[in-house]
Amino acid sequence: MDAARTAGAVSRVSGLAVLALMFNALTWGLSWWPFRQLQDAGLHALWSTALIYGSAVLVVTLVRPGAWRQVQRHRSLWAIALASGCTNLGFNWGVTIGDVSRVVLLFYLTPLWTVVLARWLLHERAHAQVWLRVAMALGGAALVITAGHETQAPRAAAMPLLADALALAAGFFFSLNNVMLKRSADLPEEGRAMAMFGGGALVSLLVVGAGSLGLPALSGLGLQAPPPLQASWLLPALGLAAAFLVANLALQYGAARLPANVTSVVMPCEIVFASLSAVWWAGETLTPMLLLGGALILGATLLAAWQGR
Repeated sequence: MDAARTAGAVSRVSGLAVLALMFNALTWGLSWWPFRQLQDAGLHALWSTALIYGSAVLVVTLVRPGAWRQVQRHRSLWAIALASGCTNLGFNWGVTIGDVSRVVLLFYLTPLWTVVLARWLLHERAHAQVWLRVAMALGGAALVITAGHETQAPRAAAMPLLADALALAAGFFFSLNNVMLKRSADLPEEGRAMAMFGGGALVSLLVVGAGSLGLPALSGLGLQAPPPLQASWLLPALGLAAAFLVANLALQYGAARLPANVTSVVMPCEIVFASLSAVWWAGETLTPMLLLGGALILGATLLAAWQGR
């Protein structure tokens, strides 16, 4: 009887953990819509990102004030801050100006980037199955990139390849962030959280601030100064910040209670949420070539999870 109750409790915890990961994937998969609404209100996606993660930094500081000392003490957390900042900059900006499906698919080229980074930073050897995943990811990326742009958004018309470049960069830095988190697994959790939130705020703030000041290298990218403070955009931005904070806590809850290969299977649900919502709400088109490329990229991700059992 005790064994049955224990098994039932474990099953409930696992179910809650999966739901927590699904909530995180849903939040990120639908995040393109509020970012676009804020952009239409005059608040660039990078200003939104800086506000969102700046709010998270404030919360972590109030709850765990010692987290700042952890970041100052460990240089590996600096790398996590940079990787997290570049990840959020690329993804949030990319889904705001480009085709959501393309951006999310190119972002999920983690099987490719993880192999390169794990070989370089963790000295892990790649076997034949790993190279199969790399080939699938590369083939999928080639199909997605050559599928053509379907967006009709005027903001993307001037630089149609910018969103693709942002997505690829975001995926690379996301993989770097994961590898560095693995290297820093022995460090306190609050230090890692502060590094990720702080980097998300600082990198976006530096780039959009430089663009707003008229830095020549960033001219023509639409990095305008934020509009005057108004409740019409401030309250939705704070609401989005709260959603991201809860989603991050849900990710930590789920990932800590499930095997890594299960987490790797659940997280790509973000692709489904993002693609379907973009079709329904933004009128995007899923072409056969895009679907085939997405199937290869998603297949490479699921194969990595299966091989990691």
